[in-house]
Amino acid sequence: MRRRDIVLLILALALALVLMLWVLGDSALETGSWGLSFRQEGTAPIGSAGADALRALDAAYLGDTTQPVIYLTFDAGYENGSTEKILDTLQKHEVPAAFFLVGNYIEKNADLVRRMVSEGHIVGNHTMHHPDMSQISDGAAFEKELTDLETLFRDTTGEEMPKYYRPPQGIYSEENLKMAQDLGYKTVFWSLAYVDWNNDAQPTREEAFGKLIPRIHNGAVVLLHSTSRTNAEILDELLTKWKELGYRFGTLEELFPG
Repeated sequence: MRRRDIVLLILALALALVLMLWVLGDSALETGSWGLSFRQEGTAPIGSAGADALRALDAAYLGDTTQPVIYLTFDAGYENGSTEKILDTLQKHEVPAAFFLVGNYIEKNADLVRRMVSEGHIVGNHTMHHPDMSQISDGAAFEKELTDLETLFRDTTGEEMPKYYRPPQGIYSEENLKMAQDLGYKTVFWSLAYVDWNNDAQPTREEAFGKLIPRIHNGAVVLLHSTSRTNAEILDELLTKWKELGYRFGTLEELFPG
């Protein structure tokens, strides 16, 4: 083959690759840790995977961006005395939330879990042992991490666990999302969070508001950690500020209509 023909072939292959990526658009999902890119304050960020690609796998990180609605979620791997105050504040403001819990939390804090349920909050599946689920390729092992927590939740509350899943540490793969989908789960990522999980370096009130007010946006799925002392202290004022900005609070059922 002549050099000119080789060059033309390489160019043709490169063009085909570009066209393939363009056609796929945001349908390709790479394994990784969930991340966000904020381009402009007050508008929704761009996620590690596109909204359409996620929807095809019953996953979402963002709601309807035409509506001033917030979906408030909390992750909890352990309890350190902040959740009761958070629940009190949610009750005061009549705001629904979703708590994604692990097995250790439910085992050690049954009364708090029952309170979450009785006050109308969703308790979602954060897995039994909080592993890196993207490293689990065996379907039975993946299923066990979720179903063991379902059983524990049922034994603790007498209720069936709602089918909402949040990958530990936000680490995911397309294969994992399909596994969760096959089990009837909807995967919930997030479009707003901040560094609130380190109890040895809790953000100040000013630092928290500096992230959570300017970056709030229509359809926001907010991730907070209920282990955060700062979150417990500011939540009353935070919910008030969000309401003053015109936002209402939706449920995960609204995030996944139909």
